[in-house]
Amino acid sequence: MKRRVILALLALCCAAVPRQPAQHRASGSFDVADLAYLPGSTIPVRISGFNPPYRVFVSGSGTISDDLYDVGSAGVGTVIAASAAGLAMHTFDVAPPPNPKAPFIAVASYDDGIVLHDAHPPYRALSALGIGGAPGDVAIDRLGRIATAATDGTSATIATIDPWRVQRYDRVPFADELEFDPSDGSLFVSDRDVGGAGALTRVTRDGSVTTRILGLTSEGLAIDAVRHRVYVANVNDGTVSSVDSRTLAELRRFRVVDRVFSLALSGDGSRLYAVSNQSVNSPFNAAGSVVVVDVRAAVPHVVARSSRLTFPIGIAYDSHHRRLYVTDEDTDSIDVLDARTLRSVHAPLRTCQTPWKPLIDANLLYVPCARSNQIDVFDTATLQRAAGAPFGTGGYPLALAVWHGRPSAAP
Repeated sequence: MKRRVILALLALCCAAVPRQPAQHRASGSFDVADLAYLPGSTIPVRISGFNPPYRVFVSGSGTISDDLYDVGSAGVGTVIAASAAGLAMHTFDVAPPPNPKAPFIAVASYDDGIVLHDAHPPYRALSALGIGGAPGDVAIDRLGRIATAATDGTSATIATIDPWRVQRYDRVPFADELEFDPSDGSLFVSDRDVGGAGALTRVTRDGSVTTRILGLTSEGLAIDAVRHRVYVANVNDGTVSSVDSRTLAELRRFRVVDRVFSLALSGDGSRLYAVSNQSVNSPFNAAGSVVVVDVRAAVPHVVARSSRLTFPIGIAYDSHHRRLYVTDEDTDSIDVLDARTLRSVHAPLRTCQTPWKPLIDANLLYVPCARSNQIDVFDTATLQRAAGAPFGTGGYPLALAVWHGRPSAAP
């Protein structure tokens, strides 16, 4: 039956496209993960091998709208893209929803969506959640909600593990980082560009979406749930905004360092760590660094600064060992700094290509490596690479989150 449908679609396509004698038709391929996709996935139709325009058809499960394929909830769907220049076909399997009691790692893969892996070696890839765009970050809260947002679009996606449900929220433009506020379950998203300025967007538990305009190019994000503060790095004006998480009022905007990019907060919320994402190899020869800001002072101010770093980008705070881990996208390494003095306390950890946003979870340091499509893992006690690491994942991973398989609470 499926073969007859495909042949009929191809006949329709070819009848609609003027024929040219002896014209070669290229064989194209879909740019998608080689994985089964979770129910509720939306996947952009991107073809390698020939250029648009082309007509797109579906046989089996799922629907096509505006060059986005919605995989549906069950079954197998075959998507066909055809034009006078080429032909491509891909069959999408629908994966079962993740087991809420089983631990897994969720990776924000810029090319492929959210890729789920077993949480233990060999870290087998399980399935993918397509969000209709390119995710730059991912977070999971204690209720088992997986959140992400499109860096190249205007929507956020929250998938609830138990029961499995995928919801999308509009008016979340050009997202960078995101984090759940454990005090009330709201999702906060930094927006790189809203009408020429940066912004902070809040998606509440009831689904309401509110945006607050801030400085220039908002990217890094850190939440102090106790004091109800959200700190947002405004990269292109070198400031950090302090925002009341309940009202979204900007309480203060203070100068920190040029190209302030990533943020981390100490366990007691008194110290904010900020990465200056600059490169010694740039035409300006401006080295990067890390600074620590006393945010409990009447006027927040820098109280310590690291030595010159080559091209730092991501940061994670280790409360148990009082260390900072700073990824460097030029040297493919991780600097290990004392959280009080910002001095180096260990030789840089060598890792895979272009390490991005690190994560510390259960005494493990996870490092997504964008250009090598891998996740590296280190033991924070020994600073040795963990068994089974690095492991392969989706294309261009930028961040990850871990679900420990705890039974979910009632939403």
